Amino acid sequence: MSSLNSKIKSIIKERKSCLCVGLDISPEGIGSKNLIDLKNHTFKVIDATREFAVAYKPNFAFFERWGAAGFSWLEETVDYIGLDYIKIADAKRGDIGNTAKQYAEGIFSHFGFDCVTLSPYMGRDSIEPFLNNPKKGAFVLCRTSNSSAKELQDVSVNGVPFYEQVVQMAKELNNNDNIGLVIGATAPNELDRIRNIVPEFPLLIPGIGVQGGDLNHSVKVGNRTGAALINISRSINFAGNLCTNAINKTAANYVEQMQESMI
Repeated sequence: MSSLNSKIKSIIKERKSCLCVGLDISPEGIGSKNLIDLKNHTFKVIDATREFAVAYKPNFAFFERWGAAGFSWLEETVDYIGLDYIKIADAKRGDIGNTAKQYAEGIFSHFGFDCVTLSPYMGRDSIEPFLNNPKKGAFVLCRTSNSSAKELQDVSVNGVPFYEQVVQMAKELNNNDNIGLVIGATAPNELDRIRNIVPEFPLLIPGIGVQGGDLNHSVKVGNRTGAALINISRSINFAGNLCTNAINKTAANYVEQMQESMI
């Protein structure tokens, strides 16, 4: 049985791309509070990026705000993406084991995602229920891209930054080759350090584009010894005048830069 991590490596190699398109479709971004408009734009982004993407990452918050209608939209979105891409549930779950089991069942069995983003703050029993099936897995928040991440993640515990302790825990949990780490492109030094600790781990790297992370550095370090998914959200979702052509060209430009960095 092939693992999630081997699938990620294989699809990046096959398509010569490491583009993960984050689906953060907001009324503010498209200038409409009409749910039909939001759905249509979501599908437009997917269609415009299919030839370049290896993964899609719907952000649950942008769907959940609409209640039952939003969950229906999320179900439609996962179906629309199809089976040829890594589907990441950007849900940032993190609760005790009994609750985590229910989250895992919903995300994997009901919605049909391949993997999910998780917060490690409550410890390993909040992560383990997502790792039972080698074909499904998790990206654990490690050193994130937001400006206040250092307030907790850089705190030293017995001389070791907290984010490094998360790395070590993830290594111990990776029995099924289906766990990865979220490392922000806005933390280049930490990215280097983490890649050296876990040479083979897949990394999910947000923070390119609006947040100002270094694309070239992220691609080179992320794919140096393992595989990295480079997430682009707002810069693609709301490119140009929101038309298919503008979104397509923006995605193409990012992938061209990625391919140059991967050489």
